[in-house]
Amino acid sequence: MQAEVTASKHGLAAGDAGRPERADWTIDQGWEAYSEAEHATWKTLFERQTRLLPGRACDAFVQGMKDLPIGADRIPDFRRLSEVLMQRTGWQVVAVPGLVPDDVFFEHLANRRFPSGNFIRKPHELDYLEEPDVFHDVFGHVPMLLNPAIADFIQAYGEGGLRAQALGCLPQLARVYWYTIEFGLVEQADGLRVYGAGIASSSAESVFCLDSTSPNRVRFDLERVMRTRYRIDDFQESYFVIRDLDELLDFTRVDFAPLYQRALGARELQPGELLADDLLYQRGDGAYHRGRR
Repeated sequence: MQAEVTASKHGLAAGDAGRPERADWTIDQGWEAYSEAEHATWKTLFERQTRLLPGRACDAFVQGMKDLPIGADRIPDFRRLSEVLMQRTGWQVVAVPGLVPDDVFFEHLANRRFPSGNFIRKPHELDYLEEPDVFHDVFGHVPMLLNPAIADFIQAYGEGGLRAQALGCLPQLARVYWYTIEFGLVEQADGLRVYGAGIASSSAESVFCLDSTSPNRVRFDLERVMRTRYRIDDFQESYFVIRDLDELLDFTRVDFAPLYQRALGARELQPGELLADDLLYQRGDGAYHRGRR
């Protein structure tokens, strides 16, 4: 399997590490307790990705990396990250033991707290991990939290998640998160670029999503994405492209309730399926996934 981190932040079994003592599932990062081997794993991952991402990551990601206290030699200290985030966009990073229950996850986001795993993968897991670790969460997500559009969108997503639970529409909303914040592409003047953390933290997918002829690259449509299943065990078969990051703010002003109802009443779409009215940047040839099957 090539995917870097396969577990969604929600919608799957959560809290495998056991319920923490705190009601909000936060724990101390324990930065001082990281071993030299763990810092070395971070360094390996960091250097690999920073070699790959020039010309692939969007401008906001590149700027976020410059503005945050993130470097190769040490796993970042959440306290220092939060100091910068709070000043710029009002966010902070809080440590959790792994996946957390849906309501806990949404409550954190709604209050501009980004929950991050405090553990780092083992050396034999560099290319495959079942749940998000500190590299995925911090390297992939945190630089984008300095962008005002992303900062506001993720807070609104947290608020919307609590509403979606009450409506029984969490799978539809989860697809929006997956195809934007985790695996989204954005159109820039110089071409398509990565802004999703699941891509930005993956050495293999950061190349596949932009260079391979296999996947579809499709203009983002909110209702269409709500109907579209996704891959949690491999590269995505389709990537959805927004015109700019500010487009995400347009979604925060939409009433999702009628969209949910239409999506629930329509046929679910397979990850690689295309519709006649899709606006395509690339019609994929499906070669990679056909070979896998």
